[in-house]
Amino acid sequence: MFWVSKIEWMTRFSGALAAILVLPLIGALIIEVVSRHAFGSPTAWAYEVSYMVMGAIFMLGMAEALRVRQHVSVDIISGALSARTNAIIQVLGYLLLLPILVWLVWELSNYAYTAFQTKESSGRSAWSPVVWPLFSIWCLGFFMLALQISAELLKAISIIYGNMGRSDKT
Repeated sequence: MFWVSKIEWMTRFSGALAAILVLPLIGALIIEVVSRHAFGSPTAWAYEVSYMVMGAIFMLGMAEALRVRQHVSVDIISGALSARTNAIIQVLGYLLLLPILVWLVWELSNYAYTAFQTKESSGRSAWSPVVWPLFSIWCLGFFMLALQISAELLKAISIIYGNMGRSDKT
């Protein structure tokens, strides 16, 4: 399916970006530990960088986790059901979740835009950086999750109509 493969390519990219962000997170924490313990002078920025980068990793990785089926599921129940029945349950769940995610993306985009316009800062440390980049990443993460749910919805509908067998491929 053309759209599913395109969405999953974007999901893989988002997941790879999340994985790469582990490196600056580790770097910031190493610099903080060395600065604090070796020089007795903690940084003004490491705390905020670490929670912002960790939040970005989590948000950008949500869709990839869904794509590779790493979200929590009750396998004992789904394993006892047919592929078609599982697909029907998935369609119902995705149809309930998708409008909520669309609303969440809309609200987060407004929140990020307002934070950009007002130059809102975090206020959590002496550094107090602007927060619109973080809010934008939250918006992007939920947008990617909504896209991946759309792809999963298409795959489940395809199973219901007999176009695919049980799809455990990632």
